[in-house]
Amino acid sequence: MTDAAQIAQLYVDSWNETDAERRAGLLAALWTEDARYIDPMMAGAGRAQIDALIAGVHQQFPGFRFALAGKPDGYGDKVRFSWTLGPDGQSLVEGTDFGVVENGRLSAVTGFLDKVPA
Repeated sequence: MTDAAQIAQLYVDSWNETDAERRAGLLAALWTEDARYIDPMMAGAGRAQIDALIAGVHQQFPGFRFALAGKPDGYGDKVRFSWTLGPDGQSLVEGTDFGVVENGRLSAVTGFLDKVPA
């Protein structure tokens, strides 16, 4: 899996998955075992910590869904994509994430928040 659009879609799918077992499968398909994630509000290293971050987002924002915004792109071992988060298709939070791909999986993601509610 080296296509930026596929990586971005699987990324959003994993952030939207509320079933822990299915999410673990998505994370195994998408992230390297020692992957790192960081954004202005949280950070994690390894799939287990990334899973815990995602579970925390579900607890804090029940019923909210992520969606891709625009077209993901990438070159070499880098991917970039933007996303929205909100209930019922609303865009309350928006961000752009930059990833490093290693053997078809994400080894690192740095997230930026572009729009946050006041």
